[in-house]
Amino acid sequence: MSTENLPQSPEQPPRKPRVAVVFGGRSSEHGISVVTAGAVLKAIDRTKYDVLPIGITQDGRWALTADEPERMAIVDRRQPSVDLLAESDGGGVILPVDPANREVVYSEPGSVPKALGEVDVVFPVLHGPYGEDGTLQGLLELSGVPYVGSGVLASAVGQDKEYMKRVFTSFGLKVGPYLVIRPREWQQDEPAARKKIVDFAGEHGWPLFVKPARAGSSIGITKVDDLSGLDEAIAEAQRHDPKILVEAALRGREIECGVLEFEDGPRASAPAEIPSPEDHAYYDFEAKYIDSTPGIVPAPLTPEETAQVQRLAVDAFEATSCEGLVRADFFLTEDGEFVINEINTMPGFTPISMYPKMWEASGVSYPELVDLLVQAALRRSTGLR
Repeated sequence: MSTENLPQSPEQPPRKPRVAVVFGGRSSEHGISVVTAGAVLKAIDRTKYDVLPIGITQDGRWALTADEPERMAIVDRRQPSVDLLAESDGGGVILPVDPANREVVYSEPGSVPKALGEVDVVFPVLHGPYGEDGTLQGLLELSGVPYVGSGVLASAVGQDKEYMKRVFTSFGLKVGPYLVIRPREWQQDEPAARKKIVDFAGEHGWPLFVKPARAGSSIGITKVDDLSGLDEAIAEAQRHDPKILVEAALRGREIECGVLEFEDGPRASAPAEIPSPEDHAYYDFEAKYIDSTPGIVPAPLTPEETAQVQRLAVDAFEATSCEGLVRADFFLTEDGEFVINEINTMPGFTPISMYPKMWEASGVSYPELVDLLVQAALRRSTGLR
């Protein structure tokens, strides 16, 4: 029987890639993660991607949230939270643990679980522990779901400032003087641990910066001008991380540079300079996110200095086996030497954050930046690579 004259069923259009934007989390950077997610949700091309927002509450519940970016902003100096955005108080989103199945399920107590469809890529805009530090990346590797940004090792190294500095040193990148106090040292012999810090100050001078070893967004950091402020600074850092890092103050200019992964490899952005904020002792959390102290983009550097910091930023990206994106932070010392302070594998990503501003100055708009990151993630497989 001929089928030539039978009506043909119309071809179904190809399904758009589905992007799960995961945000919030259990760290002290929860609110900034929500702000970042709002910016990404607003910028992502809805004609090109389907989007599923998933928020992680501060107690670790994965919640289905409203796709309402306008509710994810800092208002009257108050940060947003996933708890205020969650569609229910008890429901939870469950990622697949079978690499052959990418279907996400939503479950509420006493109700039949609801399938939310397959996810093709995760955009994890979490900052700090339990998200940026390799823990979420490991879960996604087990699930076989591609994701934006660095893998398990690079994420873990990028979160732990001690081991980050050790890696940089092993690759010939210059770091400033620092000291680590581990939890056991403090618990077993607090006077001896404190003496280590005092001796460090005697060698390198005051002020010192006391900070959590595994936190970001300048949370928990104290500039200590003399011995009288040391104990309070240690207590503040330990509120966020039992392991603390003590750094000598470096005299110089703060210079940042973004790195972005293109198909032909990583490239560096135009660098930025962070001027000393007038109303803050240093570029702390309030200066970054509440008062929005503006950076200078591009940084007023010589062409030689610009090329050097761009090369060093890519070197830091490669040294730590990063993928996707990195913001590398440097000091340009008074003798003209670049000293790397740290990298962020998921840097601040709000429209006013320095990473997107540096790429905007380099010719890549915020929506284009989001698209490039998603495309880079879709090109990569999970597992060893």
